[in-house]
Amino acid sequence: MTTQTITYATTPTQFITAENGITFAYRRLGPKQEVPIIYFGHLASNLDNADPRIMDGMATQHEIISFDYRGVGATSGKDAESIADMAKDGLAFIKALGYEKVDIIAFSMGGFITQELMALAPTLVRKLILAGTGPRGGEGISDVVGLTYLDMAKALFTFVDPKFYLFFTSTETGKQAAHQFLDRLQERKVDRDTTVGFGTLQAQLHAIKVWGHEPPADLSVFDLPVLVINGDNDRMVPTPNSYDLAKRLPNAQLHIYDEAGHGGIFQYHDDFVKRALAFFAA
Repeated sequence: MTTQTITYATTPTQFITAENGITFAYRRLGPKQEVPIIYFGHLASNLDNADPRIMDGMATQHEIISFDYRGVGATSGKDAESIADMAKDGLAFIKALGYEKVDIIAFSMGGFITQELMALAPTLVRKLILAGTGPRGGEGISDVVGLTYLDMAKALFTFVDPKFYLFFTSTETGKQAAHQFLDRLQERKVDRDTTVGFGTLQAQLHAIKVWGHEPPADLSVFDLPVLVINGDNDRMVPTPNSYDLAKRLPNAQLHIYDEAGHGGIFQYHDDFVKRALAFFAA
């Protein structure tokens, strides 16, 4: 008798209600551990937007948990109005699961949320990976609104997912990586998450725009190990922000992928998983 391997495409969606009254939808994968990895996703993402290759790769050695933000996908409530509110919700979710210490992989907007989360709970995060993201008030972060709407319009006319343009370069390598990534996101055939509505996108873009204009935070107070990682041609959260983050965080290492955009970790998912596993093991 053979036992079927559980993958990110087949792991069930679970639900937990936090003290703030929000019922969070989440998926967990990998061996149960005292300190799990919590994955914080990007703008307008739901559970189905986490890259299965990254989730499966990390689950070979870690317990990794993804979740829907308030009002997103199958999570209850009304969309959070600010990045700080999203951080409060993230903290409520982690507390509901009963963890006092976590590792985090945060991509794009997830990185904004995680920085606010650390300010709320300075001892919660043990190790952190910040991918395709930047600091509060960082270069070009508030411009993501216009760029997103522009690429959404372009995607509408060319019949592709907006992430094709937003996350990847327009080179042949970038286009190929985009198609492969978008195909991977369709691997889950049953129990798919609730589609993210336009209202959620608008609410999150507004929160990002406001956050992008706010004064920078003092990141020098966080001495935890951090891996900052991005592509060399990130249009959404311009790549100089990654260099800036790595300078501001006292115990950070930086890796920049060549010929890659915002979704560099998805384009180079095999290499990213190796780097991430080594980082968390160190």
